Amino acid sequence: MTLASMTGFARSEGADNGLTWAWELRSVNGRGLELRFRLPTGLDTLEPALRDLAGKVLKRGNVTANLTVRREEALQLLPDMPALERMLALAQDLHRRVPGSAAPSAEGLLALPGVLRQATPEQASPEQTEALAAATAAAVRAGFVAALDQLVTARRGEGNRLEATLRGQLAEIAALCAQAATEAADQPALQQARMLANLRALLTEQPGLPEDRIAQEVALLASKSDVREELDRLDAHLHAAQALLAEGENIGRRLDFLVQEFNREANTLCSKSASVKLTATGLKLKATIEQLREQVQNIE
Repeated sequence: MTLASMTGFARSEGADNGLTWAWELRSVNGRGLELRFRLPTGLDTLEPALRDLAGKVLKRGNVTANLTVRREEALQLLPDMPALERMLALAQDLHRRVPGSAAPSAEGLLALPGVLRQATPEQASPEQTEALAAATAAAVRAGFVAALDQLVTARRGEGNRLEATLRGQLAEIAALCAQAATEAADQPALQQARMLANLRALLTEQPGLPEDRIAQEVALLASKSDVREELDRLDAHLHAAQALLAEGENIGRRLDFLVQEFNREANTLCSKSASVKLTATGLKLKATIEQLREQVQNIE
């Protein structure tokens, strides 16, 4: 299955029955699926059906759907006969009064303000009005479906890029875990030897403590500094993450939880470290896990 991001943008435009419209869909990260519609008055009744369409293809993300609509009607101009007659009478009177002036022309009269007015459209029947509204709703709905398809494609395209990044980060985590395993191989023995040396020095100054009891306590402390268990769990988490990426669809929540487990084991490894090298590797591991977490926040 294809990995999908929660971020994306889509736009669709169209025209029908003198109506022009444009959909813009924007999607960003979110805990669940939150849809916000901004629809013009008269088309807001479409929202429940549009929500249902979006919910079938989107599972997570904060999505804003904005619809702008403009109706373009042919402009019909008719002469205002009373105004035209008044202007004609005035023009003829001026022509008589001003010697050598040109006689009034039709073009000149019609260009005067107030002579032409916009035609009033005939009242449509209820059946015509209902049919026009249904056609408009169908066109707008089809435009939303087109924009939704574009958004899904955009989110999957971003998901493909995210997958490549995530696999690279998981490979880096695996390499750091292998390095930590090498650096921690002798850690329990070194830790035990160091503790025994310190305790023998203490016994020299303060004799009386049973040495075998002290050795038991040292062995217990040394076992607590063994990080093999943390490294084994990190390896298991790596395999689980790879399996989720192979699954692909709707894995964001599960992968986010898994990254928290990654971080918990890395913290424990650092706290148990008894060497500068292992601590440095543990800190690099934590930094890479944090980078992984930031990318996982974008996955649907």
